[in-house]
Amino acid sequence: MSHEESSQAPLVTHLVELRNRLLKSVLIVLVLFGGLYSLANELYLFISEPLRALLPEGSSLIATEVASPFMAPLKLTFALAVLVAVPYILYQAWSFIAPALYKEEKSIAIPLLVSSVILFYCGIAFAYFVVLPLIFGFFTSVGPGEVAVMTDINNYLDFVLKLFFAFGVTFEIPVATYLLIKAGVTTVASLSKKRPYVFLGCFVVGMLITPPDIFSQTLLAIPMWLLFELGLFAGRSVPVDPEEDEEETEASKA
Repeated sequence: MSHEESSQAPLVTHLVELRNRLLKSVLIVLVLFGGLYSLANELYLFISEPLRALLPEGSSLIATEVASPFMAPLKLTFALAVLVAVPYILYQAWSFIAPALYKEEKSIAIPLLVSSVILFYCGIAFAYFVVLPLIFGFFTSVGPGEVAVMTDINNYLDFVLKLFFAFGVTFEIPVATYLLIKAGVTTVASLSKKRPYVFLGCFVVGMLITPPDIFSQTLLAIPMWLLFELGLFAGRSVPVDPEEDEEETEASKA
């Protein structure tokens, strides 16, 4: 075997392993989708409960397209299958990259991976149990009394899934902050001085990824800021190089 062929062999092996792990991830999503599909309508009723519970008497969710009664539960079932499969998908990703990590890196990566999954689900739960009832309670109470609230089931699902994703990602802020500090990209002291900009940035992000109302933006921005503070608190456990700490202190004085 030539040198070129021997150098290509490990690459081919890695590509084959990557393909197998991707196939396993797709397979588990399809299996979960098949198992959940029989409950598609019940799952949609569960997801729509925060709005249905607050609709005025005589109002209901409606389907404005012919295929909506079929497509909306189908879309929701697939989204839930992906969400449920997240731990397995991350496990496959971890199994692929773990052999290339040092022992110390593995000891840090595993807790971060577990905490990332937990925080992502916590973000979705927060959106469902706290944010959605508050938003829909506000929306259904401020409209004109003569206007019947009848939301399309597809539009409602798109709205809810967008919020789930936004809050799920937002709850990853502590992990992202800790990783930035751990990697030496920044320090706790440096981030602490940027609090006013971070606070303003939270509202800008909330404006971009939530519905166009100050109520939804605030419900996302405030948890983002609190989660940033949690990341700073966790970052204090990272050892600080005395020389870097001294340089940063002198820079702040200047």
